[in-house]
Amino acid sequence: MTAPRVAWSVVIPAFNEARRLPPYLEEIIAFFDGRGEPYEVIVVDDGSRDGTAERVRETAGAAPVRVIPLAGNEGKGAAVRHGMLAAVGAFRMFADADGATPISELKRLEAALVAGAEVAIGSRVVRDPAVAVVARPHRVLAGRLFNGVVARVGLPDVGDSQCGFKAFSARAAETIFGKLRTRGFGFDVEVLMLARFYGFRVAEVAVNWSDKPGSKVGVFKTGPGMFWEILRARVRMARR
Repeated sequence: MTAPRVAWSVVIPAFNEARRLPPYLEEIIAFFDGRGEPYEVIVVDDGSRDGTAERVRETAGAAPVRVIPLAGNEGKGAAVRHGMLAAVGAFRMFADADGATPISELKRLEAALVAGAEVAIGSRVVRDPAVAVVARPHRVLAGRLFNGVVARVGLPDVGDSQCGFKAFSARAAETIFGKLRTRGFGFDVEVLMLARFYGFRVAEVAVNWSDKPGSKVGVFKTGPGMFWEILRARVRMARR
């Protein structure tokens, strides 16, 4: 008997997320169990040293959750790429382990995909009276500065490239992540560059988002590396 086709694959990159990930994983499992359709969750353990993989397995129980362990810390972009290329869903998304965007917001991205988009990206800047974004002032300012740079390197029509809540058709995911080379936090920009290069329709969708403590991204900590990653991605795209 042929197994039912997986409707959604959810990829979560995780580096030392033994504390923050389990509550969000429970939320994801409950959400998809309530939909009553086949799904899978893929947690890519990016070289964690805090028992993340063990906590994921304990939390998942019998749910369709699998862990892909990486030998070392390869970077968020590399972790998402591993997960996306291992996914089998008709639709595939990635979400940040901190649960800043509730998994129920998937319905907003799903509507965009069903309407014809092949890439749907969550956004904290698109205006929608039904959506609330809660962020500390310095993160708002950093986001504006970063997106200003992104606009100058070739994505002028994208308001929020960095929201960690993005969904793809299977075809778009396989094409984009098969070509992705950025390994660190700047990978979202190359994802969107590749989407444009291959002609995929991209929809930017307002989503609820709430700032969570413990973020691994910071203006001074990760900002310079992200800028270099974006510049290298821009050079790669020019060569294409």
